Amino acid sequence: MSIRDERKQQSRQALLDAALKLSTSGRSFSSISLREVAREVGLVPTAFYRHFQDMDELGQELVDQVALYLKNVLHQLGQGLAQMDAKTESSMQLFFEAIDQNPTPWIFMIAERWGGSDSVRRAIAREIDFLVVDLADDLEKFEIVQNFNNANDLKVLSNILINLCFTWAMSWISLGRQYSGMELELQKLVLKKQSVTQVHLIFKGISNWSGQSPA
Repeated sequence: MSIRDERKQQSRQALLDAALKLSTSGRSFSSISLREVAREVGLVPTAFYRHFQDMDELGQELVDQVALYLKNVLHQLGQGLAQMDAKTESSMQLFFEAIDQNPTPWIFMIAERWGGSDSVRRAIAREIDFLVVDLADDLEKFEIVQNFNNANDLKVLSNILINLCFTWAMSWISLGRQYSGMELELQKLVLKKQSVTQVHLIFKGISNWSGQSPA
């Protein structure tokens, strides 16, 4: 890659980072203008068009980047969820630490999943479908789901867990806005314990799943 191409890629990424920052600071993506994003990185608005056709295109690429990050976090989580032992607890701990280290992807996906931009909302729905399939592939390797005779049942389980992950992330981030000091630490401990209990309840239940509706 030439220096010119490298600088162009850096500018493109800077625009994506700026849009993520602006859209997770109490505003929706649809309320952010092209001019604001360009100004955030010190570019004139016309320079924006060297990288993206419009904000919709930027938003769709931003969703792709955020989803890739979440995929990596969820893959690591999926390795421990079905263990039904201390590894589940340590996996949840790592999950919450990942949110602390980088909360903006979660804030963006949670807020924009039901937000105002149609194109971004559709892109998020598409990526969540991919996340569900990826997590189902991870879970398929575990003995606890070997009694699943229908592949769709595994996707349903994965969908439940993905939605739980967004709920956990939203709750975790909200704690930091509501509490501080020792009270914050206490509330975090409560949430971590609840999340581990939820995982155990789900996997204890599916160990007896037959895939048949009750009579």
